[in-house]
This record gives sequence, C-alpha cells and structure tokens, in this order.
Amino acid sequence: MTLEQDVARHYTTAGLLDRIDAALRAAGADPDHPSFDDFKPVDEFHTGGIEATTHLLDQLDITPDMVVADLGCGLGGTARHIVHRYGATVHGVDLTGAFVETGRTINARLGLDARITLETGSVLDLPLADGSADLAVMFHVGMNIDDKDRLFAEAARILKPGACFALFDVMRDEGDDDLAYPLPWSGQPGISHVEAPGRYRRAAHAAGFDEVNETERRHFALDYFARVSRKISVDGLPPLGIHLLMGDTAGQKIENYVANTEARRIAPVEMIFRRGAS
Repeated sequence: MTLEQDVARHYTTAGLLDRIDAALRAAGADPDHPSFDDFKPVDEFHTGGIEATTHLLDQLDITPDMVVADLGCGLGGTARHIVHRYGATVHGVDLTGAFVETGRTINARLGLDARITLETGSVLDLPLADGSADLAVMFHVGMNIDDKDRLFAEAARILKPGACFALFDVMRDEGDDDLAYPLPWSGQPGISHVEAPGRYRRAAHAAGFDEVNETERRHFALDYFARVSRKISVDGLPPLGIHLLMGDTAGQKIENYVANTEARRIAPVEMIFRRGAS
C-alpha cells in the first residue's frame, strides 16, 4: 500500500457517525437537531482542541468574503469554526473518506453545507484551482507527510499572492531519540514523519513563502492534557471526545504523546507563512 493509503487506513474507524450520534445522545444532545457546540469535543482532532484552533486563527485577518482551504480537514471542525466565527467560505480536503462523509452529514445538520465543501483527496495534489484561496490552514497533518516540499508547493499553488498559510503541527523538539508509539497520528513509525521546524521553514522558503510568525506550544500542550486528565479522573471519560477517533488504544496514544512531549522529543508548533507576490 502507498503511504497515503496507510494513513487513511490508520484514521478510518467503522460506524463513526453512529458512534458520534450515540455519544451525543449520552451527552444529552439531539443528533437530529444539534447545536454548533455539540460537536466540539470530537471535531477538533488536534492538541488543545478549540483552544488551539482559536489561538491560531485569531492571529489571522479572516473576513466573510474569503475562501479558506482547510488542508487535512478531518471531520470539518475547523471549517465549521471558520464559517461560524468569521463567516468565510471553506473548502476542506482529507485523505480519510469516513471523516469527509461524516463531516458532510454534520454540516448538513447544522445548515452549513452551502458554505463548506469537503472532499476526499490528498494535500499533495489538491483538487483546487491555482490562486483560488485567500488563506490555507492545516492542523496536525504534516506528521503524516514525508514530502514537505510538495506540501508547501501545493499550498503556494492554490493561494493568491500575498495570502497566508497557517499551520499547527507536532514537530521534533530538542531530543532526537526514537518516539514512543502508538501515537494519535501513527500506530508505528512507518507513517510518522515528524520533522523539526527547520524542515518546514526550508520547504516553505523553497515554495516562495516568507515566515510571518512561529510559536512553540509545548507548555500549552502539557497544561491542556493535565487539565483533561484531572477532569477525567473526577468525572470519568466523557461520551463524546476525540477518543472516538482513535480506537481502543486512545488512552495509550495520548499517554505516549504526553511522555514524548515531556521528554522534549516532540512539541506542537504554530507557523504562519505568507506567499510572495510573484
């Protein structure tokens, strides 16, 4: 199988929408008449959830007339947040068909399907026209991408001159020893391509981007998971959460993520780049 097929298989879980609906009911929500916030515990599948999403996006100037490309959109949580908070139109692309189909259903239930398009596809071969996007965002996707140069080249291709590419990825920190697996993005090293921030910068510059800002969020991540752990120890595991996307090894994946972060092998990092004018 190709790397992309292996990645899609890693994230694919059977009966995802049915399990989300059951969890919504257990949480006291009506899946057929949901609110925007009902899905937040499960549809922001990255470190820090909605807190991290808001932290990155609020650094950008997003307006209702913009078209935003969400690279590796997952269930479409970030896309819905962009539409709900900023009023922009979003085109999301993700390898995992189950995520895309579930996201489309959620969008329809929330009445957002006219503002959000979700497609199954690769961020290395985006189904978007040249210069069609005013902004590109990416949350926790690069860890599964070996060809960072192609990633940034595709982002540059679809963006208008002067537009930004904002991302939040898990990257290599100071330690260079092997990572402990499984992790949320990989059960084994074969589909994990965690790289240092410098690798992203080189790929970005080669594609014609200038760096606007970079922020390591290691302490935020450790604090976030500590807060989540304390809440679970008191209230138990909530019915709805990202554990629904990680299968039976969800707990071990999060434990290894935290251990690797504490050991300074990895850290989540925000980066914002701007495409050159030419």
